[in-house]
Amino acid sequence: MDFRELTYVLAIEKYQNITRAAEALYISQPTLSKFLIALEQQLGLKLFRKVGNKYILTYAGEQYVSTAKEILLLKSNLDIQLADILKKDVGVLNVAFARMRCTYMLPAILPVFQRDHPNIKVNVFEGSSDENDRLLLEGKAEIAFYSEPETLNPLIEYETLGQEEMLICLCRDHPLGRYAHPNPSSRYPRLDPRLLSNELILQMMPDQRTRQLTDHYFGSIGLKFENTMTTSSLPAILELVSVGYGASFIFESHIRHHHFSRPIDCFSFGEPRTVSNFSVSHRRGSYLPSYAYDFIKIARELFDNAGSSS
Repeated sequence: MDFRELTYVLAIEKYQNITRAAEALYISQPTLSKFLIALEQQLGLKLFRKVGNKYILTYAGEQYVSTAKEILLLKSNLDIQLADILKKDVGVLNVAFARMRCTYMLPAILPVFQRDHPNIKVNVFEGSSDENDRLLLEGKAEIAFYSEPETLNPLIEYETLGQEEMLICLCRDHPLGRYAHPNPSSRYPRLDPRLLSNELILQMMPDQRTRQLTDHYFGSIGLKFENTMTTSSLPAILELVSVGYGASFIFESHIRHHHFSRPIDCFSFGEPRTVSNFSVSHRRGSYLPSYAYDFIKIARELFDNAGSSS
């Protein structure tokens, strides 16, 4: 067995088609077909069954693919460790961000990081928190920045960078604002979210952390909004709120970095307020090169500075 063999089988599993897999591997279709025939003869087992034009994994193929992915993750870890030992400061760092986070974190972090590590190539992934978890677990990203989920994944390690508050967002001078009262635990006056029961609630998609956290909180107090609109675009939500089209629940850091066309009013909620841990995460047991820790350090300083200036 060699690593090329594993890569070939994983490509067939991904594309379910010999021709497309061969194109992705930059080899000819006959070469890949002959490889698969020879491998299955060597193993004495069928890894795929052909259904129409698709190659579908057999039970033996499922076990092969599962182990192959683990082996390639171990190889990736080893490669990173050896490069780190050589201390040549040459390598690749794959970083995942929640979409909105990327817009204001990356410009603040990347120039500083590249100044100190000019030979490290940084690949950036943007997606929902659930998508970023998959990138970590599949070994496609070394680290990811997002708010921690209510239930932590045992396969992922989380390092808390700080806490941030979730806020109710309304257009400036919304009538409900008069029901707010001072909250000594927050910079923002407190508003009971039950008062929004007749408002249009603008919410994120279910796989986005903001939505997951608000769903969990409102479920815990038995609150369900009937009039909702769902979108994956946080900037769109913020702008709709600013023009008086609905209300929403957004992290303070997102609000602070958005350039509003019109001002909004923000309110705390919950007792004494609603907060979440903002973290950097990585797959449990994976090896992080020294330059990954430098990237994390810059992110931590960014978060600390934002907190001290708020």
